[in-house]
Amino acid sequence: MKIKYICCIGAGYVGGPTMAVIAQKNPDIIVTVVDLNTQRIADWNDTDLSKLPIYEPGLDKVVQEARGRNLFFSTDVESAIAKADMIFISVNTPTKTYGVGKGMAADLKYVELCARQIAEVSTSDKIVVEKSTLPVRTAAAIKSILKNTGKGVNFQILSNPEFLAEGTAIADLANPDRVLIGGEQTSEGKKAIQALVDIYAGWIPKAQIITTNLWSSELSKLTANAFLAQRVSSINALSELCEATGADVQEVAKAIGLDSRIGSKFLQASVGFGGSCFQKDILNLVYISKSLGLQEVADYWEQVIIMNNHQRTRFAKKIVATLYNTVSGKKIAFLGWAFKKDTNDTREAAAIYVADQLIDERAQIHVFDPKVTAVQMQRDLNYLNTRIESENAEYLHTEQDPYTALKDAHGIAILTEWDEFKTYDWQKIYNNMSKPAFVFDGRNILDRKTLEAIGFVYHGIGK
Repeated sequence: MKIKYICCIGAGYVGGPTMAVIAQKNPDIIVTVVDLNTQRIADWNDTDLSKLPIYEPGLDKVVQEARGRNLFFSTDVESAIAKADMIFISVNTPTKTYGVGKGMAADLKYVELCARQIAEVSTSDKIVVEKSTLPVRTAAAIKSILKNTGKGVNFQILSNPEFLAEGTAIADLANPDRVLIGGEQTSEGKKAIQALVDIYAGWIPKAQIITTNLWSSELSKLTANAFLAQRVSSINALSELCEATGADVQEVAKAIGLDSRIGSKFLQASVGFGGSCFQKDILNLVYISKSLGLQEVADYWEQVIIMNNHQRTRFAKKIVATLYNTVSGKKIAFLGWAFKKDTNDTREAAAIYVADQLIDERAQIHVFDPKVTAVQMQRDLNYLNTRIESENAEYLHTEQDPYTALKDAHGIAILTEWDEFKTYDWQKIYNNMSKPAFVFDGRNILDRKTLEAIGFVYHGIGK
């Protein structure tokens, strides 16, 4: 089966970059990314590539090469669906905030809406690919909706979970560890799997393309993120023990990371993990386990979330305790708001929760992040519904210049590991701060000895 037209529903962090690379590597396939958000589509089509809605190193060059040739961004969802041979579903699947499974289960309403629209519009056979992170056996629900259209259209459902790390997504897409494709083990299902394999095989060695059944593919995504998040929470648990005993968590991480059975990846202690995947996927795993009566399994994975929340709370409390048990009216400068460097994604960013706790203590928060807008920061804080929006605006201030954000600050909190923070003139920063000048390095990116030689009182994680 040769694919000529691809439609991707959802122009977000996964759909946009993934389809851009697929189009770049397969110039003979027409790829159309659709979204109902007109502003987002306008940004994807903007001639100024710096205005792309997603910041991802290297993405602008990929879009520049493919856009207008065989890569298109549109709000005409129905036309793209009708024409496509293969449809990727790449819409948001947030954690439910209502009803059964509130706070744990994935909210699949957008996935279902996509399936129903595909069913309504389609008049020819389609391959439908799950790209969103979904609970196990979601494919069965999608197939049920598509199967009962009454139009005689045949649909094949595939699971093709993404394993992208924001900040390195383009590199991950160009040279992935593996590509996972799950489908039904029928003759038609295997043909559909092969059609998607052929697309990726245009630039990825076939040995790195793994095919499985549908359920194995869906579960692999959840558990991969759960295992990675578990490592972060494990090293963060040790960071608190290090602080209590005088050990250095970076030295401990280096020592255990040299064990080939463990490895060094994801052993960086910090203020905690964020992003769209880790927390959501673990909570989903917890919910599935509880639904199946596996309470001990659920408790095990839930502890990873509890540890992550504790690390953020602990960081905020340390700032308050260090600043003589009061931050009321004091200026606390944040360097970074995004959940990690090289992205403008703020979903579940540690900065949101640390800021919220410090505002509870009446601190004045001044933030500089090179890629996150003031509007987004306010939106993130308001989403918590901790207080009224006008009150958040009173305490949260966004600065366009880092030195302005840091001037006269009582303390500096580093919440994102942007490389540029290491290059700042820290002597100048010290001279313009209130004294004593405190630095709370939530990402352990600064050199403690250098800062202490200047005069800073330095607090890292696990040191």
